[in-house]
Amino acid sequence: MAGTLKSKKYILYLFVAGATMRSAQAINGVKRVCAEYLKNNYELTVIDIYQQPELARREQIIAVPTLVRKRPDPLRRFIGNLMDSEHILSGLK
Repeated sequence: MAGTLKSKKYILYLFVAGATMRSAQAINGVKRVCAEYLKNNYELTVIDIYQQPELARREQIIAVPTLVRKRPDPLRRFIGNLMDSEHILSGLK
């Protein structure tokens, strides 16, 4: 998938659980896709559910890693293999 996605600003929250290998892989995967496809049109906030459990409760996070696209509307969530670029891109569209 070449090029960038829509020029709208993307607001993303990535929920992870601690400093695990899976968390690191999810963070790296999401950052890689954002840098390549969203360029400067995104704001990514990484949230460790152990350090900020109230945010996880408020967002009703039941599994990690979870990427939440707050903007542009509609809100979308995707869970699971966040190293897979195609999986992440399908949720960002």
